[in-house]
Amino acid sequence: MTLPPGTPDLKVLDLLVSVAETGSLGQAAARHGISQPAASMRIRALERRLRLTLLERGPTGSRLTQAGAAVVEWAMPVLDAARALVSGVAALHADQQGRLRIAASMTIADHRVPGWLLALRERAPDIKVALRVGNSQQVADMVRNRDADLGFVEGPHAPRGLRSRVVGGDELVVIVAPSHPWATRRKPLPLPELSATPLILREPGSGTRDAALRLLSRPVLPAAELGSTTAIKSAVAAGEAPAILSRLAVASELADGRLVSVPLEDQALLIRRFRAIWPSDAPPAGAAAQLLALVARR
Repeated sequence: MTLPPGTPDLKVLDLLVSVAETGSLGQAAARHGISQPAASMRIRALERRLRLTLLERGPTGSRLTQAGAAVVEWAMPVLDAARALVSGVAALHADQQGRLRIAASMTIADHRVPGWLLALRERAPDIKVALRVGNSQQVADMVRNRDADLGFVEGPHAPRGLRSRVVGGDELVVIVAPSHPWATRRKPLPLPELSATPLILREPGSGTRDAALRLLSRPVLPAAELGSTTAIKSAVAAGEAPAILSRLAVASELADGRLVSVPLEDQALLIRRFRAIWPSDAPPAGAAAQLLALVARR
């Protein structure tokens, strides 16, 4: 059975769905890596092909018409099926070639992935692994876009649209320079005092940043926002402000006294989970399933 005349291209349908999800033609264009005029031209071409008005364009932006909303509703399962097809083909290639693409947040990549990959190599030496590193939001996007077969992030829940499995965790710690007044305090730090103090934070999208902000009882004005754990440790050691980081990431600095850990009144609040993540329509298979089974047992 052939496709009927006028069947739209999947990419322009995906663009229209992005307009619905973001509420903005400009944001949808940015998501797809094209200019707003190019996105507008593609939507107009789709409207001509379908002989429908899909967007209402005005001085304050664009919004879906009733017909546009209906087309988006019909398009979403078609796009999900297309992604499943692409993911399935990618999995077949991965199985055939013995390749595994993984993505991991910085903390997990530095302190957990090396041991996992060593154990995988002992059991399956022919598997070739490619690792990409980013913050938790970037890793989730890699998995959604099928740029990684399996991702590893920090967080209490699976990112939107993805499935997950807990594969361990770590403890966050409040750190200060040895010269900071908190370094010599005898009583645990109350959470309200921590919440009222400007902190050095990771960039938006970081799992460590999200965990720190969930811990605090009110919005925080950051003392600074830095893009790496190494930069934050250096800033804290220089006495600029406290920070909240993974104990794994600051173990050597705590051991040699370059940084000091400040106990919190409710230390249990600082425990967080590591998660393996994958697309909801493409459970781990082949080498990805081997790695997931291995790390889940450790």
